[in-house]
Amino acid sequence: MSKLSGDALRESINTMLAYSKDTKKRGFTETVELQIGLKNYDPQKDKRFSGSVKLPSMPRPKMSICVLGDAQHIEEATKLGIDCMDVEALKKLNKNKKLIKKLARKYKAFLASEAVIKQIPRLLGPGLNKAGKFPALLTHSESMDNKVKEIRSTIKFQLKKVLCLGVAVGHVEMTTPELFTNVQVTVNFLVSLLKKNWQNIRSLNIKTSMGPP
Repeated sequence: MSKLSGDALRESINTMLAYSKDTKKRGFTETVELQIGLKNYDPQKDKRFSGSVKLPSMPRPKMSICVLGDAQHIEEATKLGIDCMDVEALKKLNKNKKLIKKLARKYKAFLASEAVIKQIPRLLGPGLNKAGKFPALLTHSESMDNKVKEIRSTIKFQLKKVLCLGVAVGHVEMTTPELFTNVQVTVNFLVSLLKKNWQNIRSLNIKTSMGPP
């Protein structure tokens, strides 16, 4: 596949938004997903890539995040309406694997204060790490609100054993220009990770979470 056609992308976004808002309106805000098919890539032999990129417009404004905080961060999270747990709450999980799995499933991402992050392996064991959700560090010199926005705006690529990838690039309440820019940034970043760049892209599909590709 060679380069992304701007006109084709705009048309696809407009068609998708019209279907979501007029033809099949859902009772919730649908996520917009970009599905990428790869070719000429062998996950067994070629290097498996991973990378993160921050998108210009926040794709997941309601993404669930939990702060594992010290007293100051707990107070800040409570004021901002962000879910949080202190060390005592983590101790109560008693390294119970089922409870830690449940916690990992409940949230898409975690933030932790410096004083707490060091204790996580001792308090929770490897559970969050295994789920790929080890907390990001939250310091007192940065804004918690900005850090949460940054996580909700950042998408990750990680090639595993299959040659297809899917990432959230927005939601149906966003405008066509916002979605257009997010898709362009996403695709260009992914292409930069690939060994043969555009020659490794087989297909690109954009869809809403409940809509057709």
